[in-house]
Amino acid sequence: MEGMQHITWIPFDIATRYMVDVFTGLGVPHDDALICADVLITADKFGIDSHGVNRLKPIYYDRIKQGIQKPVTQYAVVKEGPTTAVIDGNDGMGQVIAYRSMQMAIDKAKKYGMGMVAVRNSTHYGIAGYYAKMAADNAMIGITGTNARPSVAPTFGVENMLGTNPLTFGIPADENFPFLLDCATSVSQRGKIEVYARLDKPLPPGWVIDNHGNSCTNPHQVLDGLIKGSMALTPLGGIGEDGAGYKGYGYCTVVEILSAALQAGSYLKMLSGFDMQGNKVPYHLGHFFIAIAIEAFTDIASFKSITGDILRQLRNSARMPGQKKIYTAGEKEYLTYLERKDKGVPVNNEVMKELVAMRDELNITGYELLTLHAS
Repeated sequence: MEGMQHITWIPFDIATRYMVDVFTGLGVPHDDALICADVLITADKFGIDSHGVNRLKPIYYDRIKQGIQKPVTQYAVVKEGPTTAVIDGNDGMGQVIAYRSMQMAIDKAKKYGMGMVAVRNSTHYGIAGYYAKMAADNAMIGITGTNARPSVAPTFGVENMLGTNPLTFGIPADENFPFLLDCATSVSQRGKIEVYARLDKPLPPGWVIDNHGNSCTNPHQVLDGLIKGSMALTPLGGIGEDGAGYKGYGYCTVVEILSAALQAGSYLKMLSGFDMQGNKVPYHLGHFFIAIAIEAFTDIASFKSITGDILRQLRNSARMPGQKKIYTAGEKEYLTYLERKDKGVPVNNEVMKELVAMRDELNITGYELLTLHAS
């Protein structure tokens, strides 16, 4: 159970260096490995443990080893205009493709006020908030989304058709952190369920349904059922329409369209990762990136001040009985970073086994810190 888990804290710099060594050991060029590792460590810094170090092996290491993801990214510009571009990632490293694409959108916005880049044939790009924050750090509004392997059922459906499809915004403010809204358009997502499975914790009711529409709370059964197609995640709002699940379903569909139709990419069941014979194949994911230069509309200092005032007034508004604090998006991540910056990444024994296995398989030296502890 959760309380019995042994936790090892790995300093951020050591965890980052280790991931760079793993990526380069798999054939990822060093500069690209730095990007990949930075995206993952940023997730851990923000407390998004479902998308950090613990995803290194199952999402990147294993897929490169299986030949369904290429360690060397062949980034190709398919079509380009002053404010737009279409990119083919050729099944390379999703973080590298996403980083370069958002940077392209930012560069276009610096010159023309706005930039949008659509991507096809990419792979898992980590936390979407990383790329929205890139724009916010450049005094811009950043928006990004991605489709994903099917796991979400449409409202009144039971078949996993859509991905968890985050719709993510980064907006600068006059505070130490931007407004950063990074969340799936489903109630939960696969990475969080993987965390529950590692802790052997039951899922909250309503996160997942089986093919009869019944809620399922066993995380191990859910992970197996998502692969087999016998279970599905619910959209934001939950089961049916009473909790406004149709809203999450609608937003999820918007992300699917923008991640596939603009770039003539893959969508829905095409993203399952399997061919008709059941063999593993590349996922061919799609993304989109939007950068909006604030100074094309108004003075950046004024914008940041008004944004900050909105956020502070929300946080200082009347609270429910028993509640000590109201948060705004991005605040919890910033506070988690302050808590972790001197401690590092919390790693349980299950993840540590994976880190040790990758270290030993690649014959990486200098990481004696990675060791298993008796439970």
